[in-house]
Amino acid sequence: MGTGYDGSEGKNIMTSLRQWWQTNVDILEQKQEYFKERRNRSWNTRAYNDLRPLYWDNPYWTIYENYQDDTRNRFFGNIALNYKATEWLNVMARVSQDYYDEVREERIAIGSAGTSKYLRSNRWFKETNIDLLLNADKEIAKKLNLKALLGTNVRRQRIENISAQTAGGLVQPRLYTLSNTRSQPASPLEYLGRREVQGVFAGTTLSYNDMLSLDLTLRRDASSTLPKGHNSYFYPSISGGFAFSKLLPAATWLSIGKVKANYAQVGADAPIGAIKDTYQQEQIWGTVVQYGTRTTRNNLELRPERTESLEAGLELGFLDNRIGFDLTAYKTKTIDQIIPVATSAASGYLNRYMNAGVVENKGLEASLTFTPVRTTNFSWNVIANWSTNKNMVVSLPEGSDNLQLGSFQGNVTINAAVGHPFGIIRGSDFVYTNGRKTVGANGRYLTTPLRNEIIGDPNPEWLAGINNQLRYKDFSLSFLVDMRKGGDIFSLDMYYGLSQGLYNETAVNNSRGVNSREPVANNGGILNEGVTADGKENERWVENVYGTFGDAYNPNKAFVYDASYVKLREVVLSYALPKPLISRLGFVKGIDFSLIGRNLWIIHKNMPHADPEDTLGSGNLQGYQSGSYPTTRTFTFNLKAKF
Repeated sequence: MGTGYDGSEGKNIMTSLRQWWQTNVDILEQKQEYFKERRNRSWNTRAYNDLRPLYWDNPYWTIYENYQDDTRNRFFGNIALNYKATEWLNVMARVSQDYYDEVREERIAIGSAGTSKYLRSNRWFKETNIDLLLNADKEIAKKLNLKALLGTNVRRQRIENISAQTAGGLVQPRLYTLSNTRSQPASPLEYLGRREVQGVFAGTTLSYNDMLSLDLTLRRDASSTLPKGHNSYFYPSISGGFAFSKLLPAATWLSIGKVKANYAQVGADAPIGAIKDTYQQEQIWGTVVQYGTRTTRNNLELRPERTESLEAGLELGFLDNRIGFDLTAYKTKTIDQIIPVATSAASGYLNRYMNAGVVENKGLEASLTFTPVRTTNFSWNVIANWSTNKNMVVSLPEGSDNLQLGSFQGNVTINAAVGHPFGIIRGSDFVYTNGRKTVGANGRYLTTPLRNEIIGDPNPEWLAGINNQLRYKDFSLSFLVDMRKGGDIFSLDMYYGLSQGLYNETAVNNSRGVNSREPVANNGGILNEGVTADGKENERWVENVYGTFGDAYNPNKAFVYDASYVKLREVVLSYALPKPLISRLGFVKGIDFSLIGRNLWIIHKNMPHADPEDTLGSGNLQGYQSGSYPTTRTFTFNLKAKF
């Protein structure tokens, strides 16, 4: 009896091959993951057997491992009821609401410079506005028209937030849950903020023959975020205009000629929870729950912030508005500005809410519109804007001549100082002899003993933008170029990076044509440009060692840079479907396609290795840069349909 082949041996071979293949695939994937992780590791490891970064994380590690998620669901809308009482009087009641809930997640992966963690925050926001408006529009005499408004508004805000995070690091890598924690985490932080502002307002506009106009408005608000007795503030304004081109009908080349002027006052309340001091829960000690004061001290005597403004302007249009010009000069004064001001830690607080004196701004704003070409199928429009603003701290409270707004690494501070622009940068400076940097006997720069010298002003000299809009039939192309002139910025990246030898500036050839990292005996080293204390030219060469170009041998002033730039801010290419084609779709009135690119090109900048706009602070804290990442270009495709 012969033997037969049942195929089991072949199946075993195929099974073995599949297992071998899968094993190698798994090994390959593990290697790829290993090399990817190695590539994303930072250069500044702690030791050969400890790959955690000593100073900071690799940017790729931050992108792929220490990433954040933000998810928001938003609903908003309004219901309005209009009643036409007479031909000239209308009554409207309206209720609107804006609501959203969001989840924010932050991650620091195991192997990062900082302690690994997972943080989750749930936030709810709701704002309700209730309005009752009476509108009147009546011609009270020949060519004399009156428009009037009387109304009330109630605005209510409710903000809730619950956040929690792990403690002591994560147990399992890449598992981001609150339960994946090494230590018992602190209790979740809960926040509830409520604000209600009740306002009444009135306004009237008188116009004569579309040539003369006069506007008067008045509003009074009362806010729950301010203390009783100081919780109301007013918004009066008066403005007028004179279209003198109406008196020159024969001047067909003048499309519009108008002068205008106005005065206004605007009030503002305090942030939620800035009046009464409260406690917050601290670390639990055994079974005892501890509470402590917050880092910012509140102020029960806050007054409303108030801004007064006065402006005047001229508006001109020529040749059927193919050329237009608008010039405005203004002056504003902010009184009792509400800001958290840095205070001595000996008080038990780091900051304190205060009415921080008087700040004055003066400036000019100009815009030019020009249409070089306008035909049936093609048009080219140019819009240019230019503005300059000069501000000055006029006075500060409590007889102080300087308020520290913020303190940063590198012993640099942002300040409001009487007689100086708002937000000046203070730190250590060079010592100067006859206006030139002074070099000591060791060949290194001398620095001031204190760090309260004014070393920079973050305010720009002027801002400008030019937008070109070209249209050919159903295609359109526009591109916007933004410009900034002046303003200072302190770079912590350069402060440390030059010390560490990260930048090519630390390895350039010196004036003798030799790499500066070579010993002075071999014609290496550097020669600091400046003079000695007796005014003679410095001739002492020094070694290019650790810190030569960085913080070890230079004052803060050495790392203050000009924040000027020229940028291609935005390019938009659009196409509108032809009207004959749209007409066939019936209910559709228009369909537009757009390709949008933003932050496409930094054409010019003076700050090395970073985008001058990539600053750490904002608002009252500007002029400080740290941990800058490469600027992000964004591309968007947009489809817009009209029905």
